[in-house]
Formats: sequence, C-alpha cells, structure tokens
Amino acid sequence: MTDPRVDRMAELLVNFSTRIGRGDRVLVEGEPAAGPLIESLFKHILRAGGHPFLLLSLSGIDTYSGLDDVFMRYADEGQIDFAPTLHLHAYENFESRIRIYSSSNTKALSGVDRAKLSRRRKAVQGVLQTQFSRGASGEFRWMTTLFPTLAQAQDAAMSLEEYEDFVFRACHVDGDEDPVAYWHRVQKEQERIAAALSGHDHVQVRGPQVDLTLSIKDRLFCNACGDHNMPDGEVYTGPVESSVNGWVRCSYPAIYQGNEVEGVELAFENGRVTRASAARNESFLLRMLDTDPGARYLGEFAFGLNYGVQKFTRNILFDEKIGGTMHVALGAGYPETGNTNRSAIHWDLIWDMQHDSEILIDGSVVYRDGAFLL
Repeated sequence: MTDPRVDRMAELLVNFSTRIGRGDRVLVEGEPAAGPLIESLFKHILRAGGHPFLLLSLSGIDTYSGLDDVFMRYADEGQIDFAPTLHLHAYENFESRIRIYSSSNTKALSGVDRAKLSRRRKAVQGVLQTQFSRGASGEFRWMTTLFPTLAQAQDAAMSLEEYEDFVFRACHVDGDEDPVAYWHRVQKEQERIAAALSGHDHVQVRGPQVDLTLSIKDRLFCNACGDHNMPDGEVYTGPVESSVNGWVRCSYPAIYQGNEVEGVELAFENGRVTRASAARNESFLLRMLDTDPGARYLGEFAFGLNYGVQKFTRNILFDEKIGGTMHVALGAGYPETGNTNRSAIHWDLIWDMQHDSEILIDGSVVYRDGAFLL
C-alpha cells in the first residue's frame, strides 16, 4: 500500500509549489526509486489539467544523460560536450519542471575523471542558466525535491524508516497538519524578514567561523518558502559580485556530486576567492574553483531558517535550511536577486551561527546567535 504521505507530498508540489494549471507542460525528472512519488505526481498533474512528461534516469540525474556512471565512463569528448537536447527543450519551453533526487548510489560520480566531469558541467550550463533566468521571470515554475532511499538514509546515518520520517516531517506532509497552511505561514514570516533586509548596503558577518563584509546594495532578498525546493526555509540574495572580503570556515562538510570536502576555508578579496584550503579532499575543492572564472565568486548569500531541521544529513536540500546557519554558493547566481555571476557550478557551503555570532547591516545588529532580531 502506498504511503499516504507520498500522495500528500505530490499534491503539495502540484497545487502549492508549482501551481500547475490547465495546459501546463510539466517535466518530471527522477530515478526508479522515486516511482511512488512519480506516479502520484502524474495523477495530480492530470487532475490539475496539466500535461506530465516523464524523463527518467536509470542511474543518477546529475549529468542529464540517463546513466550518470556509464556516461562518464564511456563518453568521448564530443559526447561529453554535447548539450542535453531534451532537457534544454523542456527548460526553454515548458511551464514547469519537478526534479526528484532519489539516488540508490550517492557516490556514483565520486571516482570519475575530474576533467571529464568539469567538461560535462560546462556542457549542461545552459540548462542551469535557463532554469534560473526563466524562473526569475516567472515563466518557468521549477521544483527540486527528494524521495527517500536507503543510500540517502545511510549518508544521514539513519535507518530507511527513520529517514523517511525525517524527510516527510521536514516537508510537513506527516501527521494531521495541513501542509499548504503551514507553508503559507512560512511564506508570510519569511517575507517579513526579506522585506526588512532589502534596501540596505553594507553587511558584516562575525563569528567563530566567519569574518566577512559584503554589499547588498540594489539587491533583492528572496523568500524560499516551498516554491522551488521542498523542504524549504531560507531567505537569500546575491551579493554585489566584487564586494566580498574576509574569510569563512565551513562548519559542515561541503558535498558536490558525491564528493565530500571537510574543513573548507575560503578567503575573499574584492569578491574573488584568493585562498582556499580543506582538511580533506582539498584537491577537489581547488578543481571546482577552477571550473570557470565565475566559480571563484559568490552567486548566493543566504540564511537557513527551518528550525525543524537540525541534523546534518549530507544532503544540501536539507542541510542549507538548518535553522541558525548561513550559507553561500560559489558560482551561478539567481538573476531575480540582481546577481549576475555566471558559472557551470552552484555549490553551497554552510556554517553555524548559533554561538557568539552576529550580523550588522548598515551598522545595526539584525541577527545574533542563530536568530533575527527584526
């Protein structure tokens, strides 16, 4: 029997997050493990009058190829550089896309040739840029979510049952609570914070893990409340590209496509990462920073506000939302914030702000020890 939480999740994604209406074309991306959620999404999209199109992968969805590990092992340079035609068409023309991470092997790309993987990231950059640009204009309602698998549970050091409970509770589709009503409340509260932060200039972030200054002049803070990610719970912007100075030390491992980098420390001068180190897997960090010129600049500056998520799970969809944390993203920025940084990567790095930490905006303390004072 299908878990009723799965159907509630699908209904939330279709009717609240992506607001599917009659005639909308919806690309659904996922892997076989997400079958129950995909089937339920298919049903709810049809009920809403939309047209679901399934684009399924047998192994991973990071290379947009259908078989991540096989593709990276056997594709030649011409095939690596070839842009994913079907994805590009859908991202450029459809009204919506729902992407479900449901990996049965979260380490499938950890051992592949780094140079080839970097080339592939550049080949699919057009997909990411189209997602961001059409999403910013409201033409493309995109959603990224997760369906719990054993591999993901193992990464989080949980049993599958524990992880399922964790995922569905974080999305608020567990129990008797109305999930739509919950996310509407989140939307209202975070909108208040976003409005209070917008319209300022100079930011100072201080704490045991960070000493940064940056500008948010003419930048918009956006309210992430379940429209692009599920679960959600963050307020974010894109800093003025050349304004970031200082240093930050990540409290948690930084993970990208199955590669885990511990103890990341970055130093910035006039927006650019000028010094980088890591306690483990530093070579991967340095290769990522050399992906392209934009990879050394920040595309995002954000606050994690989901205080119901407190456990680090090695999955960025949850970890960047941990209440009382902050994160920045190296690489591509969100155009709706005013950020213009372009890159083939968007890599989130997280640090804790819950102890001896504060943020000043234009000289006034607005945040202390993991919570806003607004």
